[in-house]
Amino acid sequence: MTVSPARLGLIVALLTLVLDQATKLYTLFIFDLPVREPVALTPFLNLIVVWNRGISYGLFQQHTDLGRWILIGVSIVAAIALSVWIRRTTGRLLAASLALIVGGAIGNVIDRLAYGAVFDFIQFGLGGWSWYVFNVADAAIVAGVVGLLYDSFVLERRRLA
Repeated sequence: MTVSPARLGLIVALLTLVLDQATKLYTLFIFDLPVREPVALTPFLNLIVVWNRGISYGLFQQHTDLGRWILIGVSIVAAIALSVWIRRTTGRLLAASLALIVGGAIGNVIDRLAYGAVFDFIQFGLGGWSWYVFNVADAAIVAGVVGLLYDSFVLERRRLA
Protein backbone atom coordinates (compact mmCIF):
# COMPACT_ATOMS: atom_id res chain seq x y z
CA MET A 1 0.00 0.00 0.00
CA THR A 2 1.40 3.35 -1.00
CA VAL A 3 0.65 6.59 0.75
CA SER A 4 -0.53 9.49 -1.40
CA PRO A 5 1.69 12.58 -1.49
CA ALA A 6 -1.00 14.59 0.32
CA ARG A 7 -1.26 12.02 3.12
CA LEU A 8 2.54 11.77 3.33
CA GLY A 9 2.67 15.55 3.62
CA LEU A 10 0.15 15.55 6.46
CA ILE A 11 2.09 12.83 8.32
CA VAL A 12 5.45 14.59 7.89
CA ALA A 13 4.04 17.97 8.95
CA LEU A 14 2.43 16.47 12.07
CA LEU A 15 5.55 14.49 13.01
CA THR A 16 7.70 17.59 12.54
CA LEU A 17 5.37 19.69 14.69
CA VAL A 18 5.16 17.07 17.46
CA LEU A 19 8.94 16.50 17.52
CA ASP A 20 9.61 20.24 17.57
CA GLN A 21 7.19 20.97 20.39
CA ALA A 22 8.20 17.90 22.40
CA THR A 23 11.89 18.85 22.31
CA LYS A 24 11.12 22.45 23.23
CA LEU A 25 8.81 21.55 26.10
CA TYR A 26 11.21 18.93 27.44
CA THR A 27 14.23 21.22 27.18
CA LEU A 28 12.45 24.19 28.76
CA PHE A 29 10.38 22.61 31.50
CA ILE A 30 11.74 19.15 32.32
CA PHE A 31 15.46 19.47 31.59
CA ASP A 32 15.17 23.09 32.81
CA LEU A 33 17.75 24.47 30.38
CA PRO A 34 17.30 28.10 31.50
CA VAL A 35 18.77 27.12 34.88
CA ARG A 36 21.37 24.63 33.61
CA GLU A 37 22.76 26.43 30.56
CA PRO A 38 25.19 26.19 28.92
CA VAL A 39 25.28 22.42 28.53
CA ALA A 40 28.15 21.09 26.44
CA LEU A 41 27.15 17.96 24.52
CA THR A 42 30.24 17.75 22.33
CA PRO A 43 33.18 20.11 21.65
CA PHE A 44 31.06 21.72 18.92
CA LEU A 45 27.45 21.27 20.14
CA ASN A 46 25.93 23.02 23.15
CA LEU A 47 22.49 23.62 24.57
CA ILE A 48 21.80 27.26 25.41
CA VAL A 49 18.70 29.44 25.63
CA VAL A 50 18.07 32.01 22.91
CA TRP A 51 14.73 33.75 22.45
CA ASN A 52 14.59 34.62 18.76
CA ARG A 53 12.24 37.51 18.02
CA GLY A 54 13.15 37.50 14.34
CA ILE A 55 13.32 34.92 11.59
CA SER A 56 16.15 32.58 10.58
CA TYR A 57 19.62 33.61 11.70
CA GLY A 58 18.02 36.29 13.90
CA LEU A 59 17.13 38.50 10.92
CA PHE A 60 14.35 41.08 11.20
CA GLN A 61 14.22 41.14 15.01
CA GLN A 62 10.80 42.31 16.22
CA HIS A 63 10.56 43.93 19.64
CA THR A 64 6.96 45.09 19.42
CA ASP A 65 3.66 43.24 19.55
CA LEU A 66 2.87 44.48 16.04
CA GLY A 67 6.09 42.98 14.68
CA ARG A 68 5.45 39.68 16.46
CA TRP A 69 1.91 39.50 15.05
CA ILE A 70 3.17 40.31 11.55
CA LEU A 71 5.63 37.39 11.77
CA ILE A 72 2.85 35.13 13.07
CA GLY A 73 0.53 36.21 10.23
CA VAL A 74 3.18 35.74 7.54
CA SER A 75 4.05 32.29 8.93
CA ILE A 76 0.40 31.22 8.99
CA VAL A 77 -0.24 32.45 5.45
CA ALA A 78 2.91 30.65 4.24
CA ALA A 79 1.86 27.43 6.01
CA ILE A 80 -1.59 27.59 4.42
CA ALA A 81 -0.20 28.28 0.94
CA LEU A 82 2.32 25.45 1.24
CA SER A 83 -0.42 23.12 2.52
CA VAL A 84 -2.48 23.86 -0.59
CA TRP A 85 0.61 23.09 -2.69
CA ILE A 86 1.02 19.78 -0.81
CA ARG A 87 -2.59 18.83 -1.63
CA ARG A 88 -1.99 19.50 -5.33
CA THR A 89 1.41 17.87 -5.82
CA THR A 90 1.93 14.39 -7.17
CA GLY A 91 5.55 14.17 -6.01
CA ARG A 92 6.30 12.47 -2.71
CA LEU A 93 9.64 14.25 -2.12
CA LEU A 94 8.04 17.58 -2.91
CA ALA A 95 5.15 16.87 -0.53
CA ALA A 96 7.52 15.80 2.26
CA SER A 97 9.78 18.81 1.72
CA LEU A 98 6.87 21.23 1.82
CA ALA A 99 5.52 19.45 4.90
CA LEU A 100 8.82 19.89 6.75
CA ILE A 101 8.53 23.63 6.15
CA VAL A 102 4.86 23.68 7.22
CA GLY A 103 5.50 21.69 10.40
CA GLY A 104 8.47 23.88 11.29
CA ALA A 105 6.60 27.10 10.59
CA ILE A 106 3.65 26.05 12.75
CA GLY A 107 6.02 24.98 15.54
CA ASN A 108 7.63 28.40 15.56
CA VAL A 109 4.20 30.11 15.42
CA ILE A 110 3.20 28.20 18.55
CA ASP A 111 6.33 29.56 20.29
CA ARG A 112 5.54 33.13 19.24
CA LEU A 113 1.99 32.77 20.52
CA ALA A 114 2.99 31.11 23.81
CA TYR A 115 6.21 32.97 24.66
CA GLY A 116 6.37 36.02 22.40
CA ALA A 117 9.51 34.62 20.70
CA VAL A 118 10.87 31.39 19.25
CA PHE A 119 12.81 29.16 21.64
CA ASP A 120 16.13 28.21 20.05
CA PHE A 121 18.45 25.98 22.04
CA ILE A 122 20.86 23.96 19.87
CA GLN A 123 24.15 25.80 19.30
CA PHE A 124 26.87 24.82 16.85
CA GLY A 125 30.25 26.34 17.53
CA LEU A 126 33.88 25.60 18.22
CA GLY A 127 36.04 27.35 20.77
CA GLY A 128 34.88 30.94 20.94
CA TRP A 129 33.16 30.76 17.55
CA SER A 130 29.38 30.26 17.44
CA TRP A 131 27.73 29.62 14.11
CA TYR A 132 24.04 29.26 14.76
CA VAL A 133 21.45 28.56 17.46
CA PHE A 134 18.36 26.72 16.24
CA ASN A 135 15.61 24.24 17.12
CA VAL A 136 13.97 21.23 15.45
CA ALA A 137 11.55 23.48 13.54
CA ASP A 138 14.43 25.46 12.05
CA ALA A 139 16.27 22.27 11.06
CA ALA A 140 13.07 20.95 9.42
CA ILE A 141 12.60 24.19 7.47
CA VAL A 142 16.19 24.03 6.19
CA ALA A 143 15.80 20.35 5.26
CA GLY A 144 12.54 21.19 3.49
CA VAL A 145 14.21 23.94 1.47
CA VAL A 146 17.04 21.56 0.52
CA GLY A 147 14.41 19.04 -0.62
CA LEU A 148 12.65 21.72 -2.68
CA LEU A 149 15.91 22.70 -4.35
CA TYR A 150 16.73 19.05 -5.12
CA ASP A 151 13.24 18.52 -6.55
CA SER A 152 13.49 21.70 -8.64
CA PHE A 153 17.00 21.36 -9.99
CA VAL A 154 17.55 17.58 -10.16
CA LEU A 155 14.24 15.77 -10.32
CA GLU A 156 12.53 18.37 -12.50
CA ARG A 157 15.31 18.06 -15.09
CA ARG A 158 14.87 14.27 -15.08
CA ARG A 159 11.12 14.66 -15.56
CA LEU A 160 11.68 16.99 -18.52
CA ALA A 161 14.34 14.79 -20.15
